[in-house]
Amino acid sequence: MLRIAIFAILLFANSAQALLLLPFDSFGPGVEGGTEISAHDPISQRLFVTNSADNTLDIYNLGNPQQGVTLISSVDLSGFGGGPNSVAVSNGLVAVAIEAAVAQDAGLVAFFDSAGTPITSIAAGALPDMVTFTPDGSKLLVANEGEPSDDYTVDPEGSVSVIDIVAGAPVGPARSIGFADFNSGGPRAGELPPGVRIFGPGASVAQDLEPEYITVTEDSGIAYVILQENNALAVLDVAAESILAIFALGSKDHSLPGNGMDASDDDSAINIANWPVSGFYMPDAIATANIDGQQYVFTANEGDARDYDGFSEEDRVDDLVLDATVFPDAATLQQDENLGRLTITTVNGDAGNDGDYEQIFSYGGRSFSIWDGATGALVYDSGDEFEQVTAQFGLPFFNLNDGRSDNKGPEPEGIDVARIGEQWLAFIGLERTGGMFVYDVSNPLAPELVTYLQSPAGDVSPEGLLLIDASDSPTGQPLLVVTNEVSGTVSLIGVRPAASEVPAISHFGLLTLALLLLLVGGFIAARRQP
Repeated sequence: MLRIAIFAILLFANSAQALLLLPFDSFGPGVEGGTEISAHDPISQRLFVTNSADNTLDIYNLGNPQQGVTLISSVDLSGFGGGPNSVAVSNGLVAVAIEAAVAQDAGLVAFFDSAGTPITSIAAGALPDMVTFTPDGSKLLVANEGEPSDDYTVDPEGSVSVIDIVAGAPVGPARSIGFADFNSGGPRAGELPPGVRIFGPGASVAQDLEPEYITVTEDSGIAYVILQENNALAVLDVAAESILAIFALGSKDHSLPGNGMDASDDDSAINIANWPVSGFYMPDAIATANIDGQQYVFTANEGDARDYDGFSEEDRVDDLVLDATVFPDAATLQQDENLGRLTITTVNGDAGNDGDYEQIFSYGGRSFSIWDGATGALVYDSGDEFEQVTAQFGLPFFNLNDGRSDNKGPEPEGIDVARIGEQWLAFIGLERTGGMFVYDVSNPLAPELVTYLQSPAGDVSPEGLLLIDASDSPTGQPLLVVTNEVSGTVSLIGVRPAASEVPAISHFGLLTLALLLLLVGGFIAARRQP
């Protein structure tokens, strides 16, 4: 088992109530895909981590993390299907979403006790990608993505499965919430906003919508389901098991001040600038919180394209024919060091359907956003702050040594929101840049950057974030669990309010200290390698 311990890499302290993020352990199999999503059981103080590399559910003892985390067992999942995608825990009941050997076939949810002993399995939809229990523990919700086959000849319908939990035990069969009513000619076709991206070749609305992630309100009444490739958000009434609404999320204007981006991987430099580009938000992970009586949805705006052998929407700006009236400087824009290398969609932007593009649409917002849970309206977006902050590290940290600037930049992937003390805090992980941002979102209209933590040495590509509340934590303090997909490691990070009497350190001083610690951490990690 790989174990690296790097401490206290605090980069920014912008808030009056700054936080200390204290990385105190990193563990895992150390192979890509060995750690993806985690769930914590406060009763047994065990951490459950999906391991797609080995097709297992790995169970760790989290009882005394200060002394190190140990692997208890790895539960073989090969008898259940093609591999695990997600895990959730409620009152000692562990649920694992497992896709079928053929991803377009119906997958299932396998249930275990906290020791890893199988209880039962219940069929779900095609490609169950994420599972979550309602906070009251009465239901399990499953996001069935329903991705098409690589040749695009088979395209299952996306759906949400609902499984009852009675007296702590799952009761099947699952019930399915689908989107067929929104199909052309269906009874709710007129309710589908035109901004929802429906574009798979020959696909109905129900086939094209791909549920990615689910978050449920604290009262277990409403579930929000992100439809990533469709750039949309579905709202579900949990008790009625019905879809209340679908919201189109729209795009951000990268030509506006504060919305800049580095669009090229071919300039060997950091160049955050405004460009005539619209970025679809296309969130991955989402969270929800009720703050001062208002429900909000928080999104990590990763971006995701459909890129299959049978159909691909991906291209680059230098391959487009840009409308000469809208883009009189097209030749300059399409140079590789400007916009030429930027990955875009060919599905949107050609309003006249004449082969000339009047608008350029890219993938992802390179940000996190806050949305009104009742109306779907955008309340706040962090603009280009992720790139502006990480740019201060220079290369190779920025956008994976600038190599992802032409794609989705820092690629925010995971998000969790929790109340710690008097503050509501949002934690956002960057899949490509690595590292994690923390914002004070107590005022959702005006969030404040609190701190940024560059990933400790050896931890690469944060995939999932899980904030363990102090009341459930083995340390008695909030504990952040970060699963890093590429390095196959799990980072444990303590969350502490910074003492008010600690003198402020300048940003330059913090940056210098952080880089020093990072270099020392890398040296220690290298020395520990066999």
